[in-house]
Amino acid sequence: MADPVNLLGLDLDGLAAFSAGLGEKPFRATQLARWIHQRGEADFARMSDLARPLRERLPQAAAVAAPPLLAERVADDGCIKWLFDVGGGNAVETVFIPEDDRGTLCVSSQAGCAVGCRFCATGHQGFSRNLATAEIVGQLWFAEHRLRPLFGLAEGERAISNVVLMGMGEPLQNYAALLPALRLMLDDRAYGLSRRRVTVSTSGVVPMIDRLRADCPVALAVSLHAPNDALRDELVPLNRKYPLRELLGACRRYLDAAPRDFITLEYCMLQDVNDSPAHAAELLRLVRGGAGEPALRCKLNLIPFNPFAGSGLQRSTPARVQAFAEVLRDAGLVTTVRKTRGDDIAAACGQLAGEVRDRTRVHERLPRVVPIRALPAGAPR
Repeated sequence: MADPVNLLGLDLDGLAAFSAGLGEKPFRATQLARWIHQRGEADFARMSDLARPLRERLPQAAAVAAPPLLAERVADDGCIKWLFDVGGGNAVETVFIPEDDRGTLCVSSQAGCAVGCRFCATGHQGFSRNLATAEIVGQLWFAEHRLRPLFGLAEGERAISNVVLMGMGEPLQNYAALLPALRLMLDDRAYGLSRRRVTVSTSGVVPMIDRLRADCPVALAVSLHAPNDALRDELVPLNRKYPLRELLGACRRYLDAAPRDFITLEYCMLQDVNDSPAHAAELLRLVRGGAGEPALRCKLNLIPFNPFAGSGLQRSTPARVQAFAEVLRDAGLVTTVRKTRGDDIAAACGQLAGEVRDRTRVHERLPRVVPIRALPAGAPR
């Protein structure tokens, strides 16, 4: 007998195909989606509008199972971090960030990450595997239905208004699992989130940015972190494959179909590495285009570096962050400085690490600390 299908991994088309395989009508997919995602129900016997014979058959054919919870930690500022067991010695982290006007969930897409950005704890752990759709959606399913009773929400009220794929992993390197997860997040019969409230963050996988634009153009955030190729090659190794000109070209194409009128560029502020006013001026030239390229409609999100053991990097001082931001703002570029949240429980940006059974032997390929060459702004590309 085949293993039960985890219904958390099926979007509405998948649920319809699953129902058809049981000899059921397509409307069963909507019923299942509402019970599972809107009500958080995992017990088929309690799905009262399903026919009794179907309720009796479902436990043999299917399950509703989020990854097992290993740990929960609550930060002083109210952020919550969950550690989920995804098997094989791997665990991933998910973070809920409460604010006055929203509740944001930061979701992981891989156990580890193969990109290896210098300022990210996940990349220093290496890579084990992609998460399945059920494991991605399971983080949202668990968090939404755990938080509702904690917040005393009435039926129909959501605890989570925004989802950001900014946790462990590079989402666009797990595209086959990502796409149905995004569709469930957006579907009114499941989570019903606005496209503007679901954000995929990428380090710059150019072909998959184009595919996402065609398939499901949610909000896009790009991990930029440097204004020239020489420096970005060292901070974001993927840049050696997809350099800045190709990346920004994909961003401009994305805006043709994206529901937002701008792309968020993320820029981690690293002391004496990428944080000088000259770097800011070079960044301005980069996004303004030239030689027939239009200016990129974007906003800059400056992110204070969140230290972790072995990074060999330091957070830019507030004065340097302010000076950098002033160059951009004075030129009319919308620029924000991200407020660090959850850093007392290692839940802040760049700190998510979980547990990874590394298959890439990252520690053999890279020493724990590799000095970054001193590169002035405008270094050759």
